[in-house]
Amino acid sequence: MRFDEGAGLDTSEVDDLRGGGGGIGGRVALGGGGLGIVGVIIYLVLSQIGGVSPSGAGSLRELGSGGQVTNGTLAQDCRTGADANANHDCAIVAIVNSIQDYWSDQFARSGRTYRGAQTNFFSGGVRTGCGSATSDVGPFYCPADSEVYIDLSFYDELRTRFGAEGGTFAEAYVLAHEYGHHVQNLLGTSRRVGNDRGPTSGSVRLELQADCYAGVWANHATTTPSSSGRPLITQVTQDDVDRALDTASRIGDDYIQSNLGGGRVDQSQFTHGTSAQRERWFTTGFQTGDPARCDTFGTNNLG
Repeated sequence: MRFDEGAGLDTSEVDDLRGGGGGIGGRVALGGGGLGIVGVIIYLVLSQIGGVSPSGAGSLRELGSGGQVTNGTLAQDCRTGADANANHDCAIVAIVNSIQDYWSDQFARSGRTYRGAQTNFFSGGVRTGCGSATSDVGPFYCPADSEVYIDLSFYDELRTRFGAEGGTFAEAYVLAHEYGHHVQNLLGTSRRVGNDRGPTSGSVRLELQADCYAGVWANHATTTPSSSGRPLITQVTQDDVDRALDTASRIGDDYIQSNLGGGRVDQSQFTHGTSAQRERWFTTGFQTGDPARCDTFGTNNLG
């Protein structure tokens, strides 16, 4: 995955909260569209191995107040696509820019107005419109404040704990999935889904649709123009796509339960879909490039 060396980056779409913590508040909502790519799964796994309390008490520790936004460093370091090719944080900024450029254009083509969502970098814990959360929940989207939250150390966790191959495009898939939840929030889809679980539950359909939306963006990544009028992303290889699919395969309910949750697969607890389903729906979006093909709620065949 490569970025246009001369393209400008918009760091205003990212808030860097890593300067000192996130604040205090209620616990972040678990379930539905409120969590992202593996949040609920990680919660369930940790509850099984003793990391958090299944009842919720102590599941998300309260955090110290007083964190400072440090966007000045991002704005200084992340100016162009050349910076994105050389600096990991800048690459994430560029990915956020590209994802939001695509959905802004797509909404306009459909006669709608896209409202941008901030991405927040945090370390350890963060205060959100959904309450306070720790890094244990993984990347997530909070519908209450319409923002995305990610501790960038999660990408290391994907490789070391989940065994994913990793890579910039695999990381982009994670973010594009979260922005898929933002699209669902804007369209009202997430409000129609409760916190139910199971292989055909609304929660699974919501997550698989977000995977499909991620694939749709990936299809258009090298053709979506930035504010400069040129695509910010210039190259996505088959290896990039394979790495994204590898990540999807490592975060299915069945894989997580089998490899990190005690070895027994319990379909009644599914919230995100199987590895094969996650790969299928990302591939559907990527191959078609059409959000309309992401109607996981209108099919009895989830894969």
